[in-house]
Amino acid sequence: MKQYRNELTAIPRFEEAVATLRHALTGEGGGYAVLRLGNLAKVLGAEDGRFLRLATAFAAEVAVPFSPFPRWPLWKDIGVKIDKDPGKSSGIGYNAFHMDLVNATLPPDYTTLLCVRPDPLGGGPSILSDAHAAVARLTVDCRALLAESAYHYGTFFDLFGVGEEYKPFPILDGSDPGTGFVRFTAKMLAKSDLGEAHADAARELAEELVRGQISFMLQPGDYLIVNQRRFLHGREALRRGQETVPAADRRLLLQLFLRTSAGDGSAA
Repeated sequence: MKQYRNELTAIPRFEEAVATLRHALTGEGGGYAVLRLGNLAKVLGAEDGRFLRLATAFAAEVAVPFSPFPRWPLWKDIGVKIDKDPGKSSGIGYNAFHMDLVNATLPPDYTTLLCVRPDPLGGGPSILSDAHAAVARLTVDCRALLAESAYHYGTFFDLFGVGEEYKPFPILDGSDPGTGFVRFTAKMLAKSDLGEAHADAARELAEELVRGQISFMLQPGDYLIVNQRRFLHGREALRRGQETVPAADRRLLLQLFLRTSAGDGSAA
């Protein structure tokens, strides 16, 4: 990280750019940012090691890059597999709102996505929603249910640096309702055995997330950084006809996770 910083501080207006980035991620009303690095990607090549080091350097100005998956490299490929569950990150369908590593006691504070190639057929916009704003629109009774440790989702295997498995967990996790994690994934509604009242509360939250969503198409070189203590993310479906696109030309993102130095939510 020191090496990255020494190389970047010589760039004109670098400190100003970093200050703007941090404010977009942690300032009032913020929670995400998109760095437009497309021109650099064209010069260096989006999958070139030099370009990835540059993107990593920007990420390191926000928090500490790390990989929770020992079997994968620091930057994890998210390609398109037409035979996968369509709702998965590598699928072709709608990827509903979620936070990454929802069932870990110490999930990443930030999730980041670097666009190498968008869907050549024009689908797959990224979607984001302010989780705490969605929660604030719910009834008091609904929020009380979401604060109970009654939710569970997924497995917990071969992970590093994200604590222990959290099962069951509350969706509203944290003493301060405005800054704690909103531990939500819409997939729990279909793939977890939840009690009726708790499932209904989660559905109401899902509806509010969709009501407040924003969407945009990432272009080559765009680097999306999401503060997981504030926003949840997902993706609209890719366009039909993915089977006609050669695998090497399909949508490709690279994912990198970030942890605040203390791992205690100071980035919030």
